[in-house]
Amino acid sequence: MKLKVYNQEGKEISEIEIDDIFQKIKFNDALVHQVARWQSLNTYYPWAHTKTRGEVRGGGRKPWRQKGTGRARHGSIRSPIWRGGGTVFGPRKEKIRKIKINKKMKLKAILMVLAGKIKSGYLKILDSLKPKEYKTKYMEKILINFLSPRKTKKKYESALVVVSDNNLIKIIRNLPYADSIEDRNLNILSLLNHKYVITDLETWQKIENKFKNKVKV
Repeated sequence: MKLKVYNQEGKEISEIEIDDIFQKIKFNDALVHQVARWQSLNTYYPWAHTKTRGEVRGGGRKPWRQKGTGRARHGSIRSPIWRGGGTVFGPRKEKIRKIKINKKMKLKAILMVLAGKIKSGYLKILDSLKPKEYKTKYMEKILINFLSPRKTKKKYESALVVVSDNNLIKIIRNLPYADSIEDRNLNILSLLNHKYVITDLETWQKIENKFKNKVKV
C-alpha cells in the first residue's frame, strides 16, 4: 500500500510504501468504543460531589419540640426535605469509574482509526513540518494547504498534527482548528476528535514501528 508525500505547499512530491497491516485490519466498532470509553473514564476527575445530611454544616439541634406546636415533626434542619439540607443519591467523588483494558486492545483500536483515516484520505504526510521560523503564522501557512475551509469561527476543518519536535507543539496550540501531540502520546480520543491527521516522514516511521509485529490482524 502506497501513500503520497507532500511538500509544505501542498504539492505531491513522492510516494512511500507503508505496512500492509493498515490495509488488512478490519474496523471493529465495539473495540474502538471500549477503548475510547476507557480513556475518557480514566482521565475523568470527579468534580461533582454532593454532601449528605451528615456532612452539611449545622442542624445539631431539634428545630422545635415534637408535639404541641401544630407543625410537622422534624429532627434536623439539615434533612434532605429542608432548603440547604443534604442531598440524597447525588454524585459522589468516591465512586470508582476507572476500567481496565490491555495494551494490545489499545494499540489495535488506534490502528483501526488510523487505517480509517488512510482509507478516507484524511492522513497527510509531509516531507518536513519545520517552518522557516517557529511562529504560528508560518505554521498556519503550511496547514491550510491541506484543510478544507468552513463557515465557522474555526475557519477550517479540524486537524491533529503529530510531531516529534516539542517546539512545534507550542506554535500550533494557538490555532483554533488544530491541535498537536507527540507521536509517543498518540491516543484514540485525539484521533476521533479530529478530521485530518497531519505528520511528517520522520514521525510517521515512528508511528508505523509502533504497530509492526505487535498487532495481530
